[in-house]
Amino acid sequence: MTSTYRTAAESEQTPRPGRWIALSVLVLAVLLVAVDATVLGLATPFLSEDLKPSGTQLLWIGDIYSFVIAGLLVSMGSLGDRIGRKKLLLTGAVAFGGLSVLNAYATSAEMMIVARALLGVAGATLMPATLALIRNLFHDPRERSLAIGIWGAAASAGAAVGPVVGGFLLEHFWWGSVFLINLPVMAVLVIVGHKTLPESKDPAPGPWDLVSVLLSLIGIVGVVYAIKEGAAHGVRWDVAVTGLLGAGALYWFVRRQLTLPSPLLDVRLFHHRGFSGAVLADLLTILGLSGLVFFLSQYLQLVQGRGPLEAGLAELPAAVGAVVTGLLAGRAARRFSVRAVVAGGLGAIGLSLAVLTGISQQTGYPLLGAVLLTVGVGAGFSFTVTADVILSSVPKEQAGAASAVSETAYELGAALGIALLGSIVTGVYRDFPTPPGIPADAAAAAHESLGGAVDAASGLPGHSGAELMAAAQDAFVDGLRLASGIGAVVLLATAVAAWFLLRGQRLEEGVQH
Repeated sequence: MTSTYRTAAESEQTPRPGRWIALSVLVLAVLLVAVDATVLGLATPFLSEDLKPSGTQLLWIGDIYSFVIAGLLVSMGSLGDRIGRKKLLLTGAVAFGGLSVLNAYATSAEMMIVARALLGVAGATLMPATLALIRNLFHDPRERSLAIGIWGAAASAGAAVGPVVGGFLLEHFWWGSVFLINLPVMAVLVIVGHKTLPESKDPAPGPWDLVSVLLSLIGIVGVVYAIKEGAAHGVRWDVAVTGLLGAGALYWFVRRQLTLPSPLLDVRLFHHRGFSGAVLADLLTILGLSGLVFFLSQYLQLVQGRGPLEAGLAELPAAVGAVVTGLLAGRAARRFSVRAVVAGGLGAIGLSLAVLTGISQQTGYPLLGAVLLTVGVGAGFSFTVTADVILSSVPKEQAGAASAVSETAYELGAALGIALLGSIVTGVYRDFPTPPGIPADAAAAAHESLGGAVDAASGLPGHSGAELMAAAQDAFVDGLRLASGIGAVVLLATAVAAWFLLRGQRLEEGVQH
């Protein structure tokens, strides 16, 4: 079987010159997409004040980006396998930059939701291409483990650095600046990537099946929407129909992949126990984490009264833990075992979330910092090793499709986490009793979101405003405690499942061709 530039045998033996410089470009891309997923958390209070979204619109602004990315990742990973991963990456980078401007200058909640959705389309072209190119740049398994560790550290660090970058920008500029920061980064990525990245694709890919593309998008978005709306408002007939339509589309998608000579996604990959276990671990880990992270930024600002930059810096231990352990994860998995490192990482995150069930308005930073550091350490170990397992389980010609599955699990988990845990926080929050003497319009605004409560309280006389704010903060913390408890149960159960599913799995010399 031939690759784009040389035979597989030759490429397996000959390290590609300039591969580490090329890796730095891929790291830049993943860093940016990860930053963009979390940078909005700190901007939420400012955005709420400007665009006046309802509580439901606020959740959509938070998770539509991940919904769309999740729905399109498999399709875009497969497209990269066909037209070339470098071409798709650079095209997506240009689109990502342009759409960042649209997000920055959104003038209504509805426009913001649409702009975030379009940014998700562009983001879906970037993520699978980065991981697939690593599979083709690094043929030595130990080098590849280190490269994936750096890639994973960038993804984790991006998610944690997002609040710091956002905090700095929000202290000095308006909320749209958190999107405009993408432009110079994308410019560097396109210029350097054009010169340093090799093109790679499947040498015999077959046609790109548009029916499968539509089925995967309708299926994932339909199911996630139904779960989100059902959790927030109960199961109505339209929600049930949407969920059934999504489930039917996904079933049809799987059946279709089994009959196509060149499927969009080779679903037979899931017969590999290590592959399935790694994907499941990614999905449930992010589900347990993401809703919590989304609301933790609001807790630090609107409950504990920190400024945006201070709140961002407060979340930094998670990035430090993830970066350090991401770089060590491959070595640890070879020395001990894959399942010990992954299950141990997941267990550490689960126990950290369990600690947060005791959180209060007055919780000191040493405890919060220790929890965030432990979460980062656990995530760095588990995500890096599962990404390595997923990539090592497939021939490198299918690297795009396999890495897209890995990324889909990540983004789908993020979308479901914000939808489910976010809906729990919102549901608990909305039920708080309004203090006596609060005008009806102020009470209605306060019950929509914690940001709305801050605005409503600021327009009331001192005593009434303080009472309304205290009631809203108490309710928000109650919701956060419940979401933390559910997240802890999910993570600890995932740790047990990973221990069994990844039994006997090793980071070996990769698949030989």
